[in-house]
Amino acid sequence: MCCVFILSFLCFWLFWAGHSSFRTASGNVIEGTVFINGTVAIAKTDDNFICATLDWWPPDKCDYGTCSWGRASLLNLDLGNPILLKAVKAFSPLKIRMGGTLQDKVVYESKGINEPCTPFVKNNSELFGFSEGCLTMCRWDELNIFFRRAGAVVTFGLNALRGRIIQSDGSAMRAWDSSNAESLMRYTVNKGYKIYGWELGNELSGNGVGARIGADQFASDVDRLQSIVQNIYKGFKIKPLIIAPGGFFDANWFKEFIDKTPKSLQVVTHHIYNLGPGVDDHLIDKILDPSFLNSGSQPFSGLQSILRSSATSAVAWVGEAGGAYNSGHNLVTNAFVFSFWYLDQLGMASIYGTKTYCRQTLIGGNYGLLNTNTFVPNPDYYSALLWHRLMGSTVLSTSLSETTIIRAYAHCSKQSQGTTLLLINLDGNTTARVRVTISRENLAGNGALVVQQEQQNQRKRFAKISQDTKTNGKMREEYHLTARDGDLHSQTMLLNGEILAVNSSGDFPPLEPIYVSETAPIIVAPFSIVFAEIPSSVLPACAQV
Repeated sequence: MCCVFILSFLCFWLFWAGHSSFRTASGNVIEGTVFINGTVAIAKTDDNFICATLDWWPPDKCDYGTCSWGRASLLNLDLGNPILLKAVKAFSPLKIRMGGTLQDKVVYESKGINEPCTPFVKNNSELFGFSEGCLTMCRWDELNIFFRRAGAVVTFGLNALRGRIIQSDGSAMRAWDSSNAESLMRYTVNKGYKIYGWELGNELSGNGVGARIGADQFASDVDRLQSIVQNIYKGFKIKPLIIAPGGFFDANWFKEFIDKTPKSLQVVTHHIYNLGPGVDDHLIDKILDPSFLNSGSQPFSGLQSILRSSATSAVAWVGEAGGAYNSGHNLVTNAFVFSFWYLDQLGMASIYGTKTYCRQTLIGGNYGLLNTNTFVPNPDYYSALLWHRLMGSTVLSTSLSETTIIRAYAHCSKQSQGTTLLLINLDGNTTARVRVTISRENLAGNGALVVQQEQQNQRKRFAKISQDTKTNGKMREEYHLTARDGDLHSQTMLLNGEILAVNSSGDFPPLEPIYVSETAPIIVAPFSIVFAEIPSSVLPACAQV
């Protein structure tokens, strides 16, 4: 046991030594206090909050002269790749949303369709720039077998434009033709495949993207979908969720749609691409701007307000979020810097009661959690996995004094009744020394506990902590995320100073913390991210979990 402690200390010392030299070079040090209200939860997410998407785009989907999708489509992704399987399995389970722009041009192979089942063909004169494409039942079998092996929880986006006529102004006329979707569902049930939810449409709400459907008609179509699911899954104790509309938040459209689907809709999905086009050269400026990040709360708060005032019991999901549309931006949306935006989005969405957050994509485009060609994880994969393992479903009220460059979010811990704190440093020249104050009832008569106090030398303080103290729960676990060589464009992430990389056998690295005294401040280096798990403080809000 003594050897384990010495090894832990050595790892921490090496991390801190490298940390200190970087800190000294950057010069500025600020101090702040994070206040966490541990008396009551402000929101709840699903236990499996993290979700990722798989899209339909073929290899010749190109943006701004760059073709970034490779063989990452639902129709051609290499499902036998061992890294892909391990990447999904690591979440146990990962929610996966199958969908995207071309879902509204997908035909499902069935006996009732007397047409050849062919893939998408590029055609700039067609809606979305491609012809219709067909999903063979052989490929549907392969996908579902993979999801079963990986333990994934999957939703599927149905073609909502089937049977409609698109007017010159983009308006989609006529009701949804559900016959092809119904055929797919019956085949799925007969094969014993589990679908967590059926989603109708992709970005057809409000002004739409390429086409749009009015809220009244969309509500009628969702009622139809709910009736089909009830019929096909008759006798099933648990039926798939009805999910819609999978579009950009438009307050008036969403309110009308939600008010007209009070009993048929279980999940309201909206999409997030608030950074603008992927070609924008100022994406990093936006990502590092606290005011810009704060403005991202608007769709979350707006949808929360509508749901609270409606008769519906539906909940909010982010159904697709790639940050920058048109496939993202290479070395930005697939690099270390994007974890600032991504984790901030996860924290903000949680505060407003979002139950699930689906990242665009698991693989494909320039915003995949996995590299499109090699399948190895990009930095955001590890950020997502740490969130999934550390941040529980109970969201706590958190505020930070004296600085705007640090973003702070706190949840009850996933594996204990303690607290996990996420800190994001948006400044490249400033180190933050953060104390944490947690308020809770019935503690020493004053209702507040300061769990960290300022001290001078972290290495000396850590060296004085005994193993007995550690086993008595007086240590916290810290996970410090930085970019290799401090390069925000790097696609290599370091955890506590160690490179995170898949080994030659395709095995993923363990995500090991360093142990720090709870009385020490949390040191947040320039351009870094810290998860800090404080297991010893059992809070009323967390004890109720």
